[in-house]
Amino acid sequence: MDITIQALVMGIVQGLTEFLPVSSSGHLVIVPHLLGWTDPFITSLAFSVMLHLGTLVALLVYFRADWLVIVPAGIASLRERSLGSDPNRKLAWLLVVATIPAVIAGPILNDRLEAAVRTAEDVAVALVVGAAILWLADQLGRKSDGIDRITFRLAAVIGLAQSIALVPGISRAGITISAGLFAGLTREAAARFSFLMATPIIAGAGVFEGLKLLRGEAGVDVQAAPLVVGMIAALVAGLAAIHLMLRYLRTRSYAIFVAERIAIAAVVLVVFLSR
Repeated sequence: MDITIQALVMGIVQGLTEFLPVSSSGHLVIVPHLLGWTDPFITSLAFSVMLHLGTLVALLVYFRADWLVIVPAGIASLRERSLGSDPNRKLAWLLVVATIPAVIAGPILNDRLEAAVRTAEDVAVALVVGAAILWLADQLGRKSDGIDRITFRLAAVIGLAQSIALVPGISRAGITISAGLFAGLTREAAARFSFLMATPIIAGAGVFEGLKLLRGEAGVDVQAAPLVVGMIAALVAGLAAIHLMLRYLRTRSYAIFVAERIAIAAVVLVVFLSR
């Protein structure tokens, strides 16, 4: 199959799964494995991270109204050295606190963990583990609090949970949403906070890997056309996924995503045993 078509498919997979609690990085490992794609650029960590930039743009576009309020509020809190009674000032700093653990862990562990867990079988195990955590959180959480009830301690805990998502298959959205649910957030509030805190992390990872590509340090030959096609596909699919996810969670549980994770893991196991 033409590499551009492969990039298109991978971009769609990235966009859809980045904002669903099913692990985008895990699916980006599994899909080429199941379809027999072996091109080193398509299966590279660098291409995977650059696809995340497409979903970063989706986040910025979808939540542009939020960021146009949060960023000035954060700057104002620095200038006045006070949070005051403005919930947006508090939210700005909650997002900073939630980002710190991943900023520390990412540069140290990201390449090592993603390189160590790059087989479909390893990802399948992580998918099942993440499914169990998400199911328990959805069953046991009170699901009564909005984002305004998040404390700085809880933000730090959710940030620590996000660091665990460096393991492909765990899912950044899945583990941070689970942490929020365990703490009593509603399904929609947990997802919304997860999406907002993803923005600086995805931006940082994208810049880091982008510089490696520009310097020729990514270990693969950069193919511009497939890269652009994949990123655009991730952007469009990401916008659709965010909208559908938030709308879906207003009235429904996370059960369908738990089932999808287990189903994909089962497919991988069947393929593995058949080979």
